[in-house]
Amino acid sequence: MLWKLLTSSMKKMWKDYIVLLFGLTVSIAIFYMFQTLAQNKAFLEANALIGSIVFVFHVGTFILAFVTIFYIFYATSFILSLRQKELGMYMTLGAKKGKVTQMMFFETLLIGFISLVIGLIVGVGLAEVIAGLLMKQLGFNGGGFEAFYSSSLITTVIFYAILFLLTAAVNAVKVASKSVLDLVRASQQADPVVTKGWKIFFGTLFSIILIAIGYYAMINMGTFMQVGVIVAAITVTLGTYFFFMALLPFIVKRLKSIRSLNEKGLNAFTFSQLQFRISQLTKVLGTVTMLIALGLGAMAAGLSFYHNIAIQTSMIYANDVAVYEPTEEQLAEMDSLEFLERNNYSYKVTDEGVYFLKDDLLNNPPLIQKFTGDIDQLTETARVDDPLDQAEYSDTATNEEQMISDDWSTALRNELLATFRIFGDRTLYIVNQEKFGQIESEVASVMVGRVENFLDHEDTLAAIDEHNKEIASGYTGSTPDMIGSKYDNYTSLKALANGTIFMGLFLGIAFLMMMASVLMFKLLSSASADTHRYQMLRKIGVRRSKLSASIYKELFLVFLFPSLLGFVHVIVGMEMFSIILIEPFTKIWIPVTIFLVIYVSYYLLTVQMYKRIVLPKEK
Repeated sequence: MLWKLLTSSMKKMWKDYIVLLFGLTVSIAIFYMFQTLAQNKAFLEANALIGSIVFVFHVGTFILAFVTIFYIFYATSFILSLRQKELGMYMTLGAKKGKVTQMMFFETLLIGFISLVIGLIVGVGLAEVIAGLLMKQLGFNGGGFEAFYSSSLITTVIFYAILFLLTAAVNAVKVASKSVLDLVRASQQADPVVTKGWKIFFGTLFSIILIAIGYYAMINMGTFMQVGVIVAAITVTLGTYFFFMALLPFIVKRLKSIRSLNEKGLNAFTFSQLQFRISQLTKVLGTVTMLIALGLGAMAAGLSFYHNIAIQTSMIYANDVAVYEPTEEQLAEMDSLEFLERNNYSYKVTDEGVYFLKDDLLNNPPLIQKFTGDIDQLTETARVDDPLDQAEYSDTATNEEQMISDDWSTALRNELLATFRIFGDRTLYIVNQEKFGQIESEVASVMVGRVENFLDHEDTLAAIDEHNKEIASGYTGSTPDMIGSKYDNYTSLKALANGTIFMGLFLGIAFLMMMASVLMFKLLSSASADTHRYQMLRKIGVRRSKLSASIYKELFLVFLFPSLLGFVHVIVGMEMFSIILIEPFTKIWIPVTIFLVIYVSYYLLTVQMYKRIVLPKEK
């Protein structure tokens, strides 16, 4: 009989349970996806640019677990909110409280078990698809990554099994502790809201202090290191929840107290709607804020690593391309690159040395990157201006006056790529026209140039490197693995950073998916309880368009609060990476734009789904 009642009620409210299953499934899938990285120590150590990446993932696991616990306890309490009135009716008709409590316990467990199975399947599938797409875009083989990771599977099952057992017990205890009247009238009762007094003051003060401590630790991460990561994780997470629990009800009350605002249109109804379920909103918005911070922060960090590779490379090289003995075809191709600056330098090669013509170097002095000694700007672009008064200079000269200066040496080796990779162990010389003419060797040239953005010409630069390797094999008898060019350096740094970039983007996408589903789930799960209020307003003549506008305003405020605080968390949190990145905020508009597109899309989708529930089509 117990099982019959349970299944029949679930069939009757299957639409509500689908919303619940969706929220739980996404939560489980994202937790599993995170664990596929967090527990794969071999993959993390082999593919991470940050040495302490394993420790960072341990802290991330703590934050995600904390947020997940809040979310699961709220989500499973939704089962109770759906069933309270019905359970009260069973008890009114003579059902024993023990049997009703038992039914609530098993129903929570059943929903948890179904969502766990589906969530794990979805998690493995999402990990495979997202990882595959990112690896393809990054040109990253991801050696060691596994979409199906047994250790992560076991951890996820144990973690959620314990959570579902606890929440089932909590739901059962709640049913057992309530009277029949409380259960029957549960849907008519608003959550208690504290909007004044010492609780608001001290709650807000405590939250601000916690968040300030976390921000200080993140800004000074170079000093605190791993301790700073732990302190920031704990204080910012707790501070965020306290901030919403203490301050949000007060903010809503203050908005409602502004007469000019409250009496405009249906604003009084909109603010009343927010007040009615405010205590549940605060917990969910705290969870969403942390997921925004984790998701947007991970994506911003990943893309920042990606774009900083080009910045780091440009700090070493002032020029973008150097072509030895360019062919006619290459010269024609160079004309399409729109060079900002382009120079040719003549040289001759003998068995003993490489001789560059002094007149070419003086007539068109090359640009180099010079170290400034300033931590805020490590290098600056400068043109070599050291005099060349002697007839001959070399890098092995015993006479200091004839030794190639540091700046000219940097120009030859870094910008013209005159290194052992191309010329072997030959000595470098700079000679005047007379000595250059006396050298019995054919005149060759190297073309050096700068373009607007060297990443726009990756295929061309890769082909030039291959051409230079062929030239090098003619001089040294072997083909070098690397030529030492700017593009070579860029691809090497990218190979080192690809693992870290992949992790950031992978987790960013995962957390943003969970963030959106959490907020959508909260709003849609409470929509059925709001239906009668909208129907009542329709019956007294309020236009459908006015009610629709009220829904847009109400949900906009709900979406706005966590996005603002989450964005502030990200901006401050990016300061953590200033100890390893030159410009941690470079092109941060890209992840912010991606986030806004996802967030606004979910907002509009939630509004439409909410309207379908509370404002069904009228015949």
